[in-house]
Amino acid sequence: DVQLQASGGGSVQAGGSLRLSCTASGSTFDFNNYAIGWFRQAPGKEREAVSGISNRDGSTFYADSVKGRFTISSDNAKNTIYLQMDSLKVEDTAVYYCVADQYMLRLRMGRNPWEYDYLGQGTQVTVSS
Repeated sequence: DVQLQASGGGSVQAGGSLRLSCTASGSTFDFNNYAIGWFRQAPGKEREAVSGISNRDGSTFYADSVKGRFTISSDNAKNTIYLQMDSLKVEDTAVYYCVADQYMLRLRMGRNPWEYDYLGQGTQVTVSS
């Protein structure tokens, strides 16, 4: 049974930093064959694909709203990806969900949550002014 375990959310003041982690587990999950990333959902706002990384070729993407502030990375030995979030803004406040899919394009384009191969639980990020 494949699971994505997200962690690292919390509350921080604007300008601060947080690091999200997403660890994949399950005997049938081949970490190196998946793209893993994050989308976020804030109340009253559209769902947004934030960032993703392909464990096949190392390619990454970032939403324009986070470019230059967020950095995604992967540790294959730990089956874990990280999202380092710096210079956080109030508008980054949202629930962040970890997702995995065999196709990087699906992460990049954004999908309905149930359309990804795997969906983890959300972690709340709250940025105050």
